Amino acid sequence: MTRLCFIVLCATVLFVGRAEADTLTLQECLKKAAAANHELRVSSYDEKLAAEGGAIARSGYLPRLDLQGGYTFQQAPQSVLISGYAIPTQQDDYGFLSMAAEQTIYDFGRTSARYERAKALRNASALNYTAREKDVFLQVVEAYYGILEFRNFLTSAEEEVVQMTDHLRVAKNLFEQGVVTRNDLLQAEVQLANSSQRRLAEENRFTNGWLYLNYLTGQPPGYRADLVETVQGENSPAEAGNPFNPANRAEVQALKQGILADELTMKEVRSYYFPEIFARLGMDYVQNSKVVEQTILSATIGVRVNLFDGLATTSRYRQAVQSRAQAEEKLRMAESQIRLEYQTAGNDARTALERIRTAETAVKSGEENLRINKNRYLEHVGTATDVIDAQTLLTRTRTEYHRAVFDYQVAVARIKKAKGEL
Repeated sequence: MTRLCFIVLCATVLFVGRAEADTLTLQECLKKAAAANHELRVSSYDEKLAAEGGAIARSGYLPRLDLQGGYTFQQAPQSVLISGYAIPTQQDDYGFLSMAAEQTIYDFGRTSARYERAKALRNASALNYTAREKDVFLQVVEAYYGILEFRNFLTSAEEEVVQMTDHLRVAKNLFEQGVVTRNDLLQAEVQLANSSQRRLAEENRFTNGWLYLNYLTGQPPGYRADLVETVQGENSPAEAGNPFNPANRAEVQALKQGILADELTMKEVRSYYFPEIFARLGMDYVQNSKVVEQTILSATIGVRVNLFDGLATTSRYRQAVQSRAQAEEKLRMAESQIRLEYQTAGNDARTALERIRTAETAVKSGEENLRINKNRYLEHVGTATDVIDAQTLLTRTRTEYHRAVFDYQVAVARIKKAKGEL
């Protein structure tokens, strides 16, 4: 007996521990998505690529070192005529080696503009990742509360099956007693079949909801847990938290960085109209037994400027101007969209909250209506149709209640996202 109690106690502890381990909150889902979501992993490479772009731009501050070597085969050596005689000035075949270090001294801000532009693009990539993360978080919220909604729908469908099964039993007994006609029995059988099909449909939606949530959070398809049904605040959801300001959104900040990058591109392109001052150190070796010095060391300070490039620089500058104008228009459009997103989410939240309060009363009334009609049917006062209609009405009312709860939770999440707080 003692051993049996010990086994039961251990089993209970293991079951409770497993139940606790399988409990999953919304915040835990968001953490899983931040760490393992496939789309976010792909987006994370954008910032890494932009960082390498910064390293490339920074290379303009450092000297360039080139090395070149080879061996040349000639048909005949180069010669000069002296008093009618051809005097070779080099060997038939020779090796050569050239090494040069070149450093830009001044380029009218070209390198600095290029580097600052790369930093702006890197910042924009990081902000775009944050914006994409918020989009994924909203999808996780919708999937999370969607599962809770589907679970409630499934519970309502199962309760309807139980009710219709009991109604079929009552109708069958009354039919066998000769109190009701066969029509009541057939009607109950048809409604039970419809209720069973609805239960199967809700079960399928529930399973697909889990598959989608697992995809968003990077979990195996078969992963399941007990989701915690949290209720967010119900008082002025749109006004809760910090005041609404589109500038808080990562998308807006990313677009501003993009505008800065376009302005720096314009600065870089303008620098091509001016000369570039450079310094060069070189060592050139040519294998030539005809001369005394085969190795030449040199130092150069020079200026180079492009005089004409087919108006390519002018076109690049105009292109940068148009790109900045486009980015500024995108910024204005994004701010308008965010305001619209915030306002519609606030309206949806307030409407859903009123729907919840109305549906709560309707569910209680529907439950009482079903009880009365079942009692009337048992007392041979009501009809089977009244019972079925009452059950259908109750199921629909419960569905509307659960849908209103889902819409409210998602609307609150949309408000937080619009404010940059999700």
